[in-house]
Amino acid sequence: MMTPSTPGPGASVPVPAAAAGGPISHAIFRLARLHRMYAGQLLRRIGLHPGQELVMMHLWELGAQRQTDLVRLMDSDAATMTRTVQRLEQAGFVRRRPSPTDKRASLIEPTAASHALRREVEQSWSQLEDLVAAGLTAEERTAALETLERLEQNLVAASTEPANAEGEE
Repeated sequence: MMTPSTPGPGASVPVPAAAAGGPISHAIFRLARLHRMYAGQLLRRIGLHPGQELVMMHLWELGAQRQTDLVRLMDSDAATMTRTVQRLEQAGFVRRRPSPTDKRASLIEPTAASHALRREVEQSWSQLEDLVAAGLTAEERTAALETLERLEQNLVAASTEPANAEGEE
């Protein structure tokens, strides 16, 4: 059974009855899905998939990084980062080189080809931002960002609390 969510300005989105206890979570899910879809459309034009541009942003900003550092920076998992780096390497946007300080580690570094993409990535993110925040005043943009940051802080705090361990009753 579907029940309408609290309608926002100009729209009413049906929320499944089972999700009625989490209208904010349901809205975040819908928003994240649409955001990723539009990001994918913009990034596909320049040969990237969502998430890959974030890895490139870190590499452009910080220079060569160990893969384990990228996992930590992106709050990712090792398997996902391995696949992402492999795909970026196959596309010619990163290369691996031995670490001068740790012979067991490799450094992932951006290539000249990736540096040529930077402006296009920045433009894609600006387009996405304009699309997401269309019609919002500067104050509303600030309030939205503050709210999203607070929601993120809540989840980070919850993820570090022992009471939220799996299997507890």
